[in-house]
Amino acid sequence: MNTRLERVGQVIRDEIADILRRDIDDPLIGFVTLTEVDVSPDLRHARVFFSVLGTPEQIKDSIKGVLRARKHINALLADRVDLRYIPKLRFVYDETAEKAQRMERLLHDEGGNLGPDIARHEAADEKAMGAADSDSAEDEDFDDEFGDEDPEPEDFDAAEADDEGQG
Repeated sequence: MNTRLERVGQVIRDEIADILRRDIDDPLIGFVTLTEVDVSPDLRHARVFFSVLGTPEQIKDSIKGVLRARKHINALLADRVDLRYIPKLRFVYDETAEKAQRMERLLHDEGGNLGPDIARHEAADEKAMGAADSDSAEDEDFDDEFGDEDPEPEDFDAAEADDEGQG
């Protein structure tokens, strides 16, 4: 994304957050967090992504309150931001935080059921580590068996010098 569009989106996000905190007095709007603002390249439209913490009923009420206050927020934004065009705001509920909490709950709940599986996997890991240790011991035996018969680099130079003198 264009850095100018990112900066404009950031300014719009900050101003809308301030408007929601200070100027909108709607009892339906609960704990709303603005997560991102995507601004169109012509600056005529902006999608404002927001999330809400609370019960499903509180979430529905907050969404309803934000959507109801959209035009008023747009008007207040026009007074605060100095742009040629004030983008038409479209509020979009962002379910990312809710989905993350749900996944965390599922993983936490399944953690108790995974006890025998975890023990089995840990035993397999220890067995694999033991095999890896024995492989490294075999590599050392391999090196000992063949020894260090490679000539030193100095030997190559001396052999080349002898060949040059003879030929």
